[in-house]
Order: sequence, then C-alpha cells, then structure tokens
Amino acid sequence: MDAEQIKIMQLHGQTLLAKLLEWAMSPQFYAQIGAIIIALIVALIVTKFTRDRVILLREAPTTGRFLTAQKLVFAASGLLLPILIVTALAVTAEIVETLVGASWLVRMAQSIAVINVLYSAINQFITHPMARTAALWIGIPFAILQIFGWLDMTINWMESIGIPLGEDKISLFTLFKGAVAGAVFFWIGRHSNAAGQKAIREQETLDIQVKELFVKLFQIGLFATLLFLLLKVIGFPLTSLAVLGGAVGVGIGFGLQQIASNFISGMILLFERSMGIGDHIELDNGRSGTLKAINMRSSILETYDGKEIMIPNETFITEQFINWTRDNPLQRYEVEFSVAYDTDPHQVPPLIVAAVLKHPQVLTDPEQPDCELRGFGDSGIEFGVEFWVAGIDDGPNKFSSDILFLVWDALRDNNIEIPFPRQDIRILDNPPKLRIRKKQ
Repeated sequence: MDAEQIKIMQLHGQTLLAKLLEWAMSPQFYAQIGAIIIALIVALIVTKFTRDRVILLREAPTTGRFLTAQKLVFAASGLLLPILIVTALAVTAEIVETLVGASWLVRMAQSIAVINVLYSAINQFITHPMARTAALWIGIPFAILQIFGWLDMTINWMESIGIPLGEDKISLFTLFKGAVAGAVFFWIGRHSNAAGQKAIREQETLDIQVKELFVKLFQIGLFATLLFLLLKVIGFPLTSLAVLGGAVGVGIGFGLQQIASNFISGMILLFERSMGIGDHIELDNGRSGTLKAINMRSSILETYDGKEIMIPNETFITEQFINWTRDNPLQRYEVEFSVAYDTDPHQVPPLIVAAVLKHPQVLTDPEQPDCELRGFGDSGIEFGVEFWVAGIDDGPNKFSSDILFLVWDALRDNNIEIPFPRQDIRILDNPPKLRIRKKQ
C-alpha cells in the first residue's frame, strides 16, 4: 500500500467522521434518540398491561380444551415484548420522518429489534442442538446482511473469490452454499437412514440376511441421492465432477483401496450369506463373539464380557473363520472327569447319563448324552461325557459348569471317589553306599 492510497483512506475516514459528528450534533439525531426511548417505554407498558389482562400469557396452562394450542400461545408469550418493540419503532419511524424529516436512526433500531425477534424465536422454538446452532450462526448473520442491505454486496464479494478446478472455477459463495446444504442434507440423511433401517428391520416376512442386504442398498441409494441433490444445489459443473472423479479414482487406487476392499467384502458377505446377524463367529486368531452388525467398512463381534470387536470385512473373505451357528444352532460339548481305581467302571456311565439328562437344556436329539471311558490315568480312571445343547457355551458359567455340578452330585450320592494326584515314597533300610574310586 503506497502513500497515495493511505492518504485517500485518511481522507475518507475524516469525511465519515465529520459526517458522524454532524449527525450527532443535529437536532434530528436527538429527536430520534428520544423517539426510540419513548417507543421502548410504550412497548414495555403495553407488554405489562397485556400480561396482566391475559392469564394465558402469564401462567402455563395445564388443563382445558385445546391444551396444545394454549401451550403454544404461552410459549410464544416470550416474543410479545420483542414484537411490540418492532411495532412501536415502526410507528415511531413514520412519525419522526413526518415531524423532523429524518428517521434513519429509528429504522436502524427497528432493524436491530427485528434481529432480536428472530434470535428470541430461535431460542424459544428450535430445540434441536444442531438446528439451533445453524439458525444462530447462519440464519441470523444472513438476516443482518439482508436487513441492513449488505447481502448483495457480500454475495458479489464472495463470488469474486474463486478456486480453480480444471477448466472451471468454484467461488467462495458456492463453497458456502455447499457447506450449508451439506449440513442440512447430512441431518436429513442421518434421520432418514435411521428411520429407513428401522422400517426394513421391522419386516417380519424377511429373514435377517435379506433385511441387512436391503439396509445396505438403502444406505447406498440414500446417500447417492443426497450427493446428487447437493451437487445440483451448489451448481457443481459436470466437467469439474469428472476431474474430481478422476482424483478420487487415483486416491482409491493408491490410498483408499483398503476401504474399497472392505466395502466390497461387506457386500459379498451379505450376498453369499456366509454369516448373519446373531451368528457366533470364531476367528483364526481365537477371538470370538456374536455378530452384531455388518457395516460398510467393518463388522462388529460382541463378546460375552460386553466388549465389541471391530473386524474389517476383508478379514472374513481372505482368512479362515468358524461360524458355529450358520445352519444349525445345535452344538455338542463334553466335560471330562475321573474316578478312583477302586470304583467299578461299569456303573459310572449310566449314573452320569441319568444325571446329565436332568439339565433342562440338554437334548436327546440328535443324540442322547454319552459317557465314554477315555483311559487309565496316573491317579484314576478317566471318563468323558458328551451332550448336545441348543446354543453356545460361553465358558465356565454356562453348560459345562452346570454339567460338572451334576456329575459331582451323582458321584457323591453314589459314594464314588474323585481321585487326586498322589505319590508313594518308599524309604529303604540299607541305602546303597556311593563309592568313589580314584582314576589310575
């Protein structure tokens, strides 16, 4: 900035300051100040008078006909004073214009009062945090620019600033519109997505796998539609979209291929139905849990201790895993035990089978419980009992634990001893002497 430009700016500043001083010293200025004060006092008096006479504006309704309408009127009572201030200033502006020939200060105060009405209405009626934030930080600045006549100038300035994209250019105003529209579409998409998923999952005629497939297709269609609408709103040029698409393609090829692979793997899992929601999955590394969700990028396994494991969808395509409950929820388990050697092994199997059948979740189909002689150990005779149940044994606190209690009770009731490891030590009377001979 050179000296001449600085001198011009100083001249403009001095001119503006002189004009403000002239306004501040003029009788019209003081007349308008007094008129504004009178308008505010009148608005306060009328507000108090109205509240004292109308009980609906003073106390929250609890009973009566049209209760919803009464509550709405009471909620709007907070706007009574701001609206009366705007009305009083509008009338005052006409009067002052007629009497003193100037009303610019009153009209400025009226504009500020209109903004106050808008602010009060937002705080009173918009309860959603995101919508309220958007209204306060976007709606009110827009209203300020519109009321004071600065909107067109601001839009022209934002249009003059552009970002080159290929052969086209995206202006700052276009990016601003895209940000606002994107936030609105994001809010709509999130709520529509939740409502659509709920509606699809409530269809009882479809099985879980088909529901999840439709949910994923619904998500893809919904967000693709919102993206297309967003591009139409901001007037995004198709040639720039082609350039952007090429850049995204290169990004997928180099940096986003893992995300694309997981997305496609998730679609393959839903189409081939190798696993479904509610299946018990065990991975090759030993981690296991119940499949809770198949998302676009990953699947969620919920363990029995309440933890959620995020598994990339690609893992289920490229690695081995066990689906315990894909076609048949029935599982066979076994527990092992041993008895003392002074026990007749022939009487143990019928006792144990009868005891295991007492468990309410043990099945007799496809097979009855089976007690087998497994071997002769160091401390006792080793047995194992196999049984079928409908479900997954989550560890020592479910089927296996219950069966071991039943085995214990059966052995105790029939005076059958459960051995424990023992060692016999024999002490010799004449231990051999150790002779050490010298090397010749």
